[in-house]
Amino acid sequence: MINIVVKALNDGQLVFLASETVYVAAVDATNENAVKKLVTFKNRPFGKPFSVGVTDIKMAEKYVVLNETARNLYKRFLPGPVTVISTGKHNLAKGVEAENGTLGIRIPDYPFFQKVCKKLAKPITATSANASYQKRPYKLADILDNISKKQKKLIDLMIDAGKLPHNEPSTVIDTTLDDKPIILRQGEIKLKKKNEVLSRSGENTQNIAKELWQKYDSFVGNRAIIFALEGKMGTGKTQFVKGLAKAMGIKEKISSPSYDLLNSYDLLTHIDTWRMINPNKELKDLGTKKLIHDKSVLAIEWADRTVTEIKKYSEEAIIIWVKIKYGKETNDRLISWGIT
Repeated sequence: MINIVVKALNDGQLVFLASETVYVAAVDATNENAVKKLVTFKNRPFGKPFSVGVTDIKMAEKYVVLNETARNLYKRFLPGPVTVISTGKHNLAKGVEAENGTLGIRIPDYPFFQKVCKKLAKPITATSANASYQKRPYKLADILDNISKKQKKLIDLMIDAGKLPHNEPSTVIDTTLDDKPIILRQGEIKLKKKNEVLSRSGENTQNIAKELWQKYDSFVGNRAIIFALEGKMGTGKTQFVKGLAKAMGIKEKISSPSYDLLNSYDLLTHIDTWRMINPNKELKDLGTKKLIHDKSVLAIEWADRTVTEIKKYSEEAIIIWVKIKYGKETNDRLISWGIT
């Protein structure tokens, strides 16, 4: 089986493999045509980077510059569910590295993946095998049931390892800034006691919302879910809701309900309490109790103004408190969350 997979990758084919987190979409990361095929399958803009899997630190050093911070992370966490971002050496196909020249490296703790990578002797893309903003692929059906016929035709080979454990995706850590690791995605491995990641753009904030949604989407239809959003004006609360909507498959344009107070979409109710004079009473008057009873999904901006009312539903709903703060740079946002 390993020889079959290696031949397919050498031939520029798109292969689905299991890892210790989810199924991944694997192509030879040095083959430009194969990478373009992967971009088409993922339905994402060309230039949005892919992480790659390698066999060990020696192989990683062929493609990235490792500083002391990165080396310590490799020694401590790899192989394992951690992606370490370093400055790339530009030895891969166009479209794998980020536009700023950085590259995320993984050493998956999954024997079959490692054997394939070792025999191929080249890095393999290790991006999740789902199309952008679709559910995490813990089994092949999770992929096939959520992609188009056109996308299915792009798949050359699928290795079925059965249903994988519902592990979190890899933790993504950027080591390129001042030798201080910055968490861009929080997975199973935590470097901090609290859940906190850095967003560098509105798109990043949307993607973080997607990741959070995928932690709790299994409760849809069984319990109400409230995303209680806190943060100053302009930090990106509405961007977060846009990410939620994308992950939920909502096609309508998401806009801030600052003046209407409430916007309703399929499965999602978006509420803004900024203009409310008596926030707790007005939130109740909007019919929140019925929405909770109907097991709806609510995104409430300026939730810190309505803490008393929101906490009333802690027995019936999953409440995810999301705090968004300004970071050091103009576009930086620190996003943290906790559950009540």
